[in-house]
Amino acid sequence: MSATTKNATTTPSPATARAPSGGAGPFAGTRADGCAQLQINGQLYELPLLVGSENEHAIDISKLRAITGAITLDEGYVNTGSTTSAITFLDGEKGILRYRGYPIEVLAEKCDFVEVSYLLIYGKLPTSDELDAFRKSLSHHTMIHEDMRSFYGGFPRDAHPMATLGSVVGALSTFYQDSLDVHDPRQVEVSVHRLMAKLPTIAAYSYKKSIGQPLIYPRNDLSYCENFLQMMFAVPCEEYHIDPDFTDALDMLLIVHADHEQNCSTSTVRMVGSSDANLFASISAGISALWGPLHGGANQACVEMLERMVADGGNVKKYVELAKKKDPSFRLMGFGHRVYKNYDPRARLIKTTCDQLLAKLSLRDPMFDIAQQLEEVALADEYFIERKLYPNVDFYSGVIYRAMGIPVQMFPVLFAMGRLPGWIAHWDEMHHSPAKKICRPRQIYTGETLRAFEPIIKRS
Repeated sequence: MSATTKNATTTPSPATARAPSGGAGPFAGTRADGCAQLQINGQLYELPLLVGSENEHAIDISKLRAITGAITLDEGYVNTGSTTSAITFLDGEKGILRYRGYPIEVLAEKCDFVEVSYLLIYGKLPTSDELDAFRKSLSHHTMIHEDMRSFYGGFPRDAHPMATLGSVVGALSTFYQDSLDVHDPRQVEVSVHRLMAKLPTIAAYSYKKSIGQPLIYPRNDLSYCENFLQMMFAVPCEEYHIDPDFTDALDMLLIVHADHEQNCSTSTVRMVGSSDANLFASISAGISALWGPLHGGANQACVEMLERMVADGGNVKKYVELAKKKDPSFRLMGFGHRVYKNYDPRARLIKTTCDQLLAKLSLRDPMFDIAQQLEEVALADEYFIERKLYPNVDFYSGVIYRAMGIPVQMFPVLFAMGRLPGWIAHWDEMHHSPAKKICRPRQIYTGETLRAFEPIIKRS
């Protein structure tokens, strides 16, 4: 089997961001650029060669099995494009991340999380009136049905907050049955606003349950992040003062986590949604995917690693050497990235916030000292530099969450809060695509061939 490409000269056509009311062709944002030639057992086949708006190349294999009888095998889908999308562009080699064409650095400086959420979900930056209406709608949907509060009494006190979060989000479909029709734009929009508004409440309640404190109702006079911090840390017996620096830090973290192309949890949301499962069910599935320590649980794993170093006397050099030797007893968390082969642009943003917050708080926590030592080693050691193992978003976000007093089990919950608008945008984009079909990957069977059945009395 061999493959070659044959290029044709065409005029590029720019991709256009799709608003929820719009539609797009099956290869929106791409242009034809000749074909790829595939030879199988002497037979030559031609497959369309496509180019995206950022000059990404793809071979369209959608008809491969029909014309050749063969399929591709790509464990983990690391070289497989499952869809076209106009939401997020990232270039791991150059360290670029853009939402709807806007650099993450610009959005983090000039917008708050609610405005970025509007951009992701609706495909454009809002006008002042549109943003005010969006904020007002979210503030009016923050409470969950009162009967749902009783759910929390049924969970064990030591239940992981991500387990609670996924369960309660899935249960929203039983309480809000008036907005489950995925083909009704108005019902979808109501579900979108409900999810965006209620997820911080559900998340904060999960934490309160885990520490045995009473659940705090949301306050509609507070901003999105202020409201979450109020529900997390306030108690009925005294007034809680929200630190504006904590609010800003949380807002930054939510923005940089808001979307990241076709990652594990986003692909899960799309796959579940492809069956026409309602938005609540699809997002609940995404939460479950995010929970894994290789995905949304990575920042939790990073802090646990730092705590292990502290407990072992703070010998950073020892653990750096273990990482270099690839010792199976130790895994270095918070460095490098599956996609980025350059400094993660999100990590640059969070590092600045992290340094500012630690300087302000002047905390005497040995874990922060270990984190800073480890960061210095990674940025100076040739082993890390050659392999481009830069501190990533999980490394810095875990340190910030800890500085804010957020317990380690809540880290992936906050990741889910940040990623929610991205999940929604991808779910909605998929439903507006004329190419939409239920996801059904193929496989290469490696089991037994046809076997004769033996009655149980003859089996040895």
